[in-house]
Amino acid sequence: MSADSRGDTVPENQVTLRPATAATLAALLPLAACQTQPPQPAVAEASLTAPYRIDSGDRLRVVVYGEPDLSNSYTVDSSGAIALPLVGAIAARGRTTALIEAEIAKKLGGRFVRNPDVTVEIDRYRPLFVMGEVTNAGQYPYVDGMTVQSAIATAGGFSPRAAKRGFDVTRVVDGTSVTFRLGPNDPVLPGDTIDVGERFL
Repeated sequence: MSADSRGDTVPENQVTLRPATAATLAALLPLAACQTQPPQPAVAEASLTAPYRIDSGDRLRVVVYGEPDLSNSYTVDSSGAIALPLVGAIAARGRTTALIEAEIAKKLGGRFVRNPDVTVEIDRYRPLFVMGEVTNAGQYPYVDGMTVQSAIATAGGFSPRAAKRGFDVTRVVDGTSVTFRLGPNDPVLPGDTIDVGERFL
C-alpha cells in the first residue's frame, strides 16, 4: 500500500490517473477510433465503375497499325512499366489504356513512325489473391465477372474453420490500399486480396 498526494492509501498494483492524464486519454480515444474506422462500402462500389487502372501483372496488347514489328503483347513489370522496341520503357501503373496509347503514339511519332495509329487493350488481367481459411490459399487468375464466392471456389472452397459471411477485401483505389467488408455475391477486381476469416465457436 502507498499514499497518494491527498493522503489516501492506494494498492501498490493500482494506477491512479491524474486529472491531466485522464483528460489526455479522453481526447485521444476519438482520434484512435477515427484512425481504425474502415472505409465505407461506397468506396468499393465507386471503384467498380471507375476506369480500369493498369498495374504490375497486367498484360497489354499493343497494336501499331502498319507496323507488325512493334505490335505485340507486353506484361507490366514490377516497376509498373512495359518495354517496347524503339521507344523503351513506357510507364503503365495507375494509367488507363487510353493514356498509354497516347504516350506510345507520342514517342513513336517523334522519331520513328509518321502519324502512328496505336491501340492498347488488356490481353490478360493481373491475378487476385485468396487468403485465410480456404483449402488452397494463393494467387489465381482473374476472370471477368468474378465475385467473392467464385474466387473462393477457385481456391478450393472454405476450410472447416472458415467464417462464411463477411469477407475482408483489400483493393488499391486511387493509389491507396483500402480494406472493406464484402458479401459472397459482391464483385471483385483484378489485384484484389480476399481474406477469409476464422469462425468462432
